Amino acid sequence: MSAETTRHVVLVRHAKAESNDVDDHEHPLAEHGRKQAPDAGRWIAGSGVPLDLALCSTAGRCRETWKLIADELSQRPRAVYEERLYEASLGELIGLLNEVDDQVGGVAVIGHNPGLHSLADALTAEAEGDLLAQMNRSGLPTAAVAVLTFTGSWKDVEHGVGKLTAYWTPHA
Repeated sequence: MSAETTRHVVLVRHAKAESNDVDDHEHPLAEHGRKQAPDAGRWIAGSGVPLDLALCSTAGRCRETWKLIADELSQRPRAVYEERLYEASLGELIGLLNEVDDQVGGVAVIGHNPGLHSLADALTAEAEGDLLAQMNRSGLPTAAVAVLTFTGSWKDVEHGVGKLTAYWTPHA
């Protein structure tokens, strides 16, 4: 792929997790989250966005969200479980995207707020219709999906490089 290839970034916040006494990193999905994640997977599958790689937080709720999403995809991308996604700052998230190989055209990032919402907002230079306003009003709720595109190398990902082309949230 050339550096002028259109790249896709699919940001997915983990589905609704249980609040219980286990360590935060190990929270499993709540029953509601186990319904949200496949819905997100079906939406991603129907969007036509090509995915070559999934970067998934090692947190239990993210791993479970990704498994349920991936079960809905006709072609499952390679998954990398990345410790650095847990509690990642905006700068750390951009750094992770900068490390993606340029052979990858589309990457899904399954992680947490506030980092993912900050990343979507920071990368967006323009948006289709009122998608940016919708996303900022909702704050990227559980199982929400934001799709951004940009042209260039992954090493060039920085503030304002992308276009928010789709935004989806599960029904309540």
